[in-house]
Amino acid sequence: MAEPERCLESQTLFEGKLLKVRADRVALPGGRESVREVVAHPGAVAMVPITDDGQVVLIEQWRYAAGGPLLEIPAGTLEPNEEPAACAARELAEEIGCRAGHLEPLGAFFVAPGYSSERIHLFLATHLRPAEGDPEEDENIEQILKPLDEAVAMVRDGQIEDAKTIIGLLLAAERSRG
Repeated sequence: MAEPERCLESQTLFEGKLLKVRADRVALPGGRESVREVVAHPGAVAMVPITDDGQVVLIEQWRYAAGGPLLEIPAGTLEPNEEPAACAARELAEEIGCRAGHLEPLGAFFVAPGYSSERIHLFLATHLRPAEGDPEEDENIEQILKPLDEAVAMVRDGQIEDAKTIIGLLLAAERSRG
């Protein structure tokens, strides 16, 4: 089993609205020291919303860091002390105007554990019904419906490049097969 590293000193290099960047001096097993650069993130949720007729509700939005639009599943950042299921319900209402009659956890994963603390909690959202939500002012989202099998084919063909969406669609497809 991997031995833990112990933080000796932490220096905040940047603090923004969404994340913080820090440099931590750590003690390594065996007595050596090193520096770990960490992007501290509060965590997030992502949902695979599937309509009663088997369509996945995807969203397309411009992603500045990616340099263009991406096709994704709805997702959002956890508020302080917010439970992932509550965040998932809030984000579904905000991004696709729905609530889920059934919200099933699909698991969680770290986005890039070599440098980021961001952990995304995945949910399968079914029995969707209309709901009121407050869309984010800085998000321009277009909803796109695709059969689950077609969305998975888009993953295989490289048309869907977002990691949380790839993981979510593949896990949802595996769950639907039984």
